[in-house]
Amino acid sequence: MLALRVVVPTADEEAAVAALWDAGTQGIEVRPSTADRVELLAYFDDDVSPAAVASALPGAALDPVPVPDVDWVARFREGFRAFDAGRFRIVPAWDTSPSVTSATLVVDPGRAFGTGTHETTRLCLASLEELAARRHLGRTLDLGAGTGLLAIAASRLGASPVVAADIDSEATASARIHARLNSAPLRVVRADGGRGLRAGAFDLVLANLMALFLVDRAAEVCALVAPGGALVLSGLLAGDVPEVRAVYDPACGRPPVERTLGEWAALVYEAPPP
Repeated sequence: MLALRVVVPTADEEAAVAALWDAGTQGIEVRPSTADRVELLAYFDDDVSPAAVASALPGAALDPVPVPDVDWVARFREGFRAFDAGRFRIVPAWDTSPSVTSATLVVDPGRAFGTGTHETTRLCLASLEELAARRHLGRTLDLGAGTGLLAIAASRLGASPVVAADIDSEATASARIHARLNSAPLRVVRADGGRGLRAGAFDLVLANLMALFLVDRAAEVCALVAPGGALVLSGLLAGDVPEVRAVYDPACGRPPVERTLGEWAALVYEAPPP
């Protein structure tokens, strides 16, 4: 790995960061320099030419520096502590002090997406709790499951059977690991969205996915929900909500409950029992 130290005027920081990402950086650290300048430490693959990177940053001071010898996994673990998300206590896998209960979600951070820290995951967890308080969750699908954390939470709240589906083999492997860590009876499958899954087979569908995918696959996603079922859409920036609702409101036949957390939003469509 190659590390490049880049110093630019503070006012140019955003443009420099964008240029470094365009040049193929694998990650950037921002370090204080002086009152009017900022230092960026950018990491690249070994085959990247520093001269090519410099050409994308006219006027910047740029020089190679030794790559810090850091155990990044250990550093991340030092900063990851158990925390509460609604009724759940999310606990890292290496913290064996608490016993696993119905309110515990054990995670191994770094394995695919979904460790409970992001607002979209928290919105889904809150929506799950709210739904479980007034209805039996029943047959549940976590679409684009990542670590399977939401599927495990649904199982903790009484959903059964629970299917965790993802197109990424690394994600399905992670979901299986998390199912074992949590002693959760998940059915983990590899699937491209709802393709290959039976229409109308689920009383609850969780889809914590990007708005572009949700809009593009709206008919496919809606078809998975059984009559009288519920659908939770997350992964949405607040600005995405009108576009998503324009597609899902007519398909679901009713307006959703909208939850927000910071700049993120979730939509909960719930039909009355048939």
